[in-house]
Amino acid sequence: MPTDGISVERDGAVAVVWLDRPDRGNGFTSAMQIELHAQLDLLDRDDDIRAIVVTGRGRFFSTGADMDPEGTNFAFDEERTRQARMMMRDRPRPWKMRTPIIAAMNGSAVGLGLTFPLQWDIRVVNEAAKYGFVFTRRGLIPEQNSLWLLPKLVGLATATELLLTGRLFSGTEARTMGIATHAVPADRVLDTAMELASEIARCTSPAAVGLTKQLIYSFLSEDDREAAFHQEWEIFRALGREPDSAEGVASFIGKRDPKFTSGKHHRIDVDDSPAWERPEV
Repeated sequence: MPTDGISVERDGAVAVVWLDRPDRGNGFTSAMQIELHAQLDLLDRDDDIRAIVVTGRGRFFSTGADMDPEGTNFAFDEERTRQARMMMRDRPRPWKMRTPIIAAMNGSAVGLGLTFPLQWDIRVVNEAAKYGFVFTRRGLIPEQNSLWLLPKLVGLATATELLLTGRLFSGTEARTMGIATHAVPADRVLDTAMELASEIARCTSPAAVGLTKQLIYSFLSEDDREAAFHQEWEIFRALGREPDSAEGVASFIGKRDPKFTSGKHHRIDVDDSPAWERPEV
């Protein structure tokens, strides 16, 4: 049975998180938001889980916030504001997790139903479904970090159009714009996402994937290209001395699946100063 609209299944090294309120279009309540992020955090902490797929039960992926018929969802009084600030402060950040998170967007999604998946790593959409950042049509601004991320994802001109108009667009258009990497028929969405998750679990080093994800997101706010170049090179060099690197080469030569041993939370500490600027010791 779902807990606060969220249920979790495990398939080997892949976990599937279900938005599980189909009778309400998988619309988000505050409790559902908290439970979703709590489950993502627990799965990220589990070294046996190599990839997470999030999908929706029923017709929709998510219709966004579960709307109050009186239209008071966002009329925050002082107490609700305090609670919301605490929730946002304590919420685990998906972009800081080491586990790849794949959105299997089986049906239409708007509002929170789209801005939450935007925080994840890979998006598979239903080519015929409708998606939209509809906030301005509800008298609100886009949220959940979408104003920061969407322009980086699709470019300023496209992001500005989508965010200002709040218009709906198809899954096929989402793929063309770069919001999603795959747009497939509805009955192929979850299978496609599971295939990607299984490929990550079977073929890649947990440590290398975790560090790659960490660096991708940290470099989004790195203004110094030389600093990014140095950090990337140092971690590459350090990983080259690890057992997973030798296993990756050996498995490739042996034409077999690799057996990596380093966990996804493996740490690599590097000197902040570029090696090519250090005095010889």
